[in-house]
This record gives sequence, C-alpha cells and structure tokens, in this order.
Amino acid sequence: MSRSRKLMLSSLLAATGFAAHAQAPTSGTLVVVPAYGEVKHANDQVRITFNVEEQDKDKAAAASRVNLKMKQGTDILKRQDPQAVLQTRGYYTYPVYPEDQPQPRGNANKPRQPTGWRVGQYLDATTTNLNNLPKTVAAVQSILGLNGLYFGLSDATSKKLDDQRIAATYQNLTERIASIARAMGRNVLDAVLDTIDFEGSGNYAQESAAAPKAMMMRAASMDAAPVEEPSFEPGETTLNMRVVGKVRFK
Repeated sequence: MSRSRKLMLSSLLAATGFAAHAQAPTSGTLVVVPAYGEVKHANDQVRITFNVEEQDKDKAAAASRVNLKMKQGTDILKRQDPQAVLQTRGYYTYPVYPEDQPQPRGNANKPRQPTGWRVGQYLDATTTNLNNLPKTVAAVQSILGLNGLYFGLSDATSKKLDDQRIAATYQNLTERIASIARAMGRNVLDAVLDTIDFEGSGNYAQESAAAPKAMMMRAASMDAAPVEEPSFEPGETTLNMRVVGKVRFK
C-alpha cells in the first residue's frame, strides 16, 4: 500500500473514531436540570415603625410622657388609617450615667449612680392604604418619631402570584430540557421527566427584615408645628423560585 493511501486510511479511521465518540450512546442517561423562575409585582403593603423616647431625672415622669405620647400617637394613627394593624413593642427603661463621673478614693467598687432615665417604646403599623400613607405618617409625626418603613407584598397578592411563579419556573425547566436534548443530538420527545423537586426560594425572608435599631431621638413636643407630608416610592418585589428536574433519555 502506498504512503498516500496509508495516510488517507489513517485519516478516515480517525474521523470515524471521532464521529463515534461524538455520537456516544445516551440511552438511559439521567440528567439533572436546575431551572429558575421569577415574577415581579408592585408593592402593595407597608410596615411603618414609629417610636417615642423621653429622658428625665425622674423615671416616673419620663415613663408618663412616653405613655401619654404613645397613646396620642396611636389614636391619631387609628383615625387616619382605621384598617391598619397596630402592634406596640420594645418598651425599655435605661439608666443614664454621666460620661465622666470620678470615683471617690476608697470607693472604686461602689456602683455608679444614674443621673437620669431614658424611657421609650415602639409602635408598628401594617397597612395596604398606600395612597393615604404620606398624610398618615405626617399626622403621627407630630407626636411620634418615624423609625422606618418597609414596603412589600400583602399575603393576598403573594398567594395570587404563586401560580404565575410556578408556571414561569416550570416553563424555564422545559426550555432547558429542550436545549440539553438538542446539545446531545436527541429528540426532546425522548426525554422523560423522572423527578421534579420544587424548592421555594422567594423574597419572604427579605420582606421580614430584622427589627430596626432604636434611634436616640426625642419625640416632638405636644405643641409641635404640623409636619410636612413626606414622599414615598413603594417600588416592587421580585418573587423567585428554584426547581430541580431529573430527566432520563429513552
């Protein structure tokens, strides 16, 4: 056999081997396919946190002012937004010490004496009345301080979006299966979905953020001037879902 024929035969065998390798059997192959889906929706709920804090040498006097202002602020909030769900929390009473209080000689272990008391409380309000939100907050701010706002989705909206989120995730799974089948040189009809494992991973943990830290601020006095209405942009929330499918090719 001539040298040129040997080279041609070697090239043919190599090409045949490569083709055989590229068309490796895939029958019975199990493929794990992750997929993702998401839906977006404008926020329709807000959790507002108000607070009041008073400081006085007399602990009872500070507590009395806090109690009175919290009651007045709560009454205003109820009138402005009767549908709001209210919850008071975080009542605290702390002693106030001077920054530099020299200890008498021989009394190094004697406990320091407080020069006053700091008393405060928080009020949470959850509402879907976003149209009236600026007016409501401004009215309450005449008595209480605004500590934070957290926009999100109401339970009813989240449940309504769940069907859309599942459908979007499943669609992404089927699209990925079709892409994998084409890459393997197989007909997508040969892919049999063996297992579907839905692992919900939406923004619910994001919506329940950590409790806001206390702000060292004094509440407005009883005769404070009216507060201008603040501006708010609720934004939107994205709900995500992850699914893992196991696909076996015939």
